[in-house]
Amino acid sequence: MPPLEDDACATPSLDVVVLRRSLLVWYAQQGRSLPWRETRDPYAIWISEVMLQQTQVKTVIPYYHRWLEQFPTVTALAQADQQQVLKVWQGLGYYARARRLHQAAQQILERHQGQFPSSFDAVLALTGIGQTTAGGILSAAFNLPYPILDGNVKRVLARLCALQDPPNRRLKLLWQVSSEVLDTQHPRDFNQALMDLGATVCTPKQPQCDRCPWQPVCQAHARNLQTQLPMSEPRNPIPHKQIGVAVIWNEQGQILIDRRRPEGLLGGMWEFPGGKIEPGETVEACIQREIQEELAIDVAVGDRLIVIDHAYSHFRVTLNVHHCSHLSGDPQPLECDEIRWVRPEELEQYPFPKANVQIIEAILATAIPAHS
Repeated sequence: MPPLEDDACATPSLDVVVLRRSLLVWYAQQGRSLPWRETRDPYAIWISEVMLQQTQVKTVIPYYHRWLEQFPTVTALAQADQQQVLKVWQGLGYYARARRLHQAAQQILERHQGQFPSSFDAVLALTGIGQTTAGGILSAAFNLPYPILDGNVKRVLARLCALQDPPNRRLKLLWQVSSEVLDTQHPRDFNQALMDLGATVCTPKQPQCDRCPWQPVCQAHARNLQTQLPMSEPRNPIPHKQIGVAVIWNEQGQILIDRRRPEGLLGGMWEFPGGKIEPGETVEACIQREIQEELAIDVAVGDRLIVIDHAYSHFRVTLNVHHCSHLSGDPQPLECDEIRWVRPEELEQYPFPKANVQIIEAILATAIPAHS
């Protein structure tokens, strides 16, 4: 492997044959047994690749099996209702992934007669698929020689060459390294080995260098920098929002829920209405204001049902949830796509974000409140 012409990277002139061989020998002995590695179906592999984005393997496995039971083929997914898709995804987070899978399946049905394409450009043209996902699918399903660069691989390669910058600032360089080291004769096993190395040995904290097949040539290890690299971006404080949430009851014992607009955070999911508590505002005043702004109705705010703390990727929320009674006005979907009155036992039929699922559990665990 020729030296890379970049002073941020200390990759020496290495024999890539040695790198490849040592990694594949290690993988044959230490590689993980994962359900999506037991198939060559590009559709199933695609589903696993998307589910694994920002989600741990142990969390993904039951969702992967459940998804394939519900949507066993591209055509089955393409023809499904989006609400059904979101319901199966419920609890996995980052719901835009599910919406994009649904949209891409429809594209495959239209453009490729329901057959997952084996061309890199065709795969990359599908909604929600970037370069590393495309490379992961094509190498795993078709054994085609395309490199990958997910979070685990970035970390391994950044340490291998003692990268002196945060990896996301040097993506072009890291793609070059990934391409250089790729075993083009065994791309499926090599890419999976590289991911496993990052997931099980070259971990973010306390890397187990004594178990690493690349330890003899790793520049971070040679310089005793393995716990300091890769360098991280400076982080801003995570915003914390206080939210007032209404469980609105009518005289028939039904609860009002609304469906978020398709774009943005939690798009297409159902939720209990509410909004951000403004400075100096009480929870009760917030709920009354938000419900009037969002639904054009008046409510009486009753007892507190539950308080929920929940973290998203870039902010945290505290949901202050109260029982409310509908007083006047016909609900209008002013800031959402749809509204419905449903009975408590019907709530579990709808796709709700994880934090809202806790509200449902609290509702079902308590008696229907007296209207006030």
